[in-house]
Amino acid sequence: MTLMKLYFTPVLLLLALSCPVWVVSRSLPVTDKGQMNNSCVFYARMLLENIANALTQPKLFSGINCTSQNMELNLETRTPTVCSPQGSTCSGITTSVFDQESCIMDIRRDLSHYYKFLSAQPDPYTLLDSSVLYSLRELMKNCFTPSLPTHLTSNEALVKVSNHFDERLSLCKVMKGFQVRAITINRAISYMDLGEHTN
Repeated sequence: MTLMKLYFTPVLLLLALSCPVWVVSRSLPVTDKGQMNNSCVFYARMLLENIANALTQPKLFSGINCTSQNMELNLETRTPTVCSPQGSTCSGITTSVFDQESCIMDIRRDLSHYYKFLSAQPDPYTLLDSSVLYSLRELMKNCFTPSLPTHLTSNEALVKVSNHFDERLSLCKVMKGFQVRAITINRAISYMDLGEHTN
């Protein structure tokens, strides 16, 4: 698993949320099937909200101040780069053409990566399965098929009580990275919904 450790600072979150090129939409994107799906924006927002909520759950991170931890990003995809809007300079590189196919493919790979990671985590209180994994499954199933692994339709990892500090710390860092990636995914879906890249 290729992950990058970064310090999660308010400045990074402010940058991700304030880039003026991406507008949060009220409608829906075109999915990779070429069909309109009224629930994609909703599921993407629900996922982001559930990740933010999970990061505040003391039962998931007992004994850890998750707020002060670094985040770990999935570096196996280039989602922030390939999903940058046409003309955007948010990633430090001016994007001349928006490649929707590459963006959707990398989002699908990101969602699958985080689904596999989170499904394998101990979840004795079903906090992950009932919120983050649920909304992740819905987004994958309705908007980015066939990204949902067929052998994992729910949290099938063995439910075990884990008191291992390192496991909880790793979960905290990956969840923080997933939160940042979910912001990018939300913005990409909103940009695709606007349809400006097709004009």
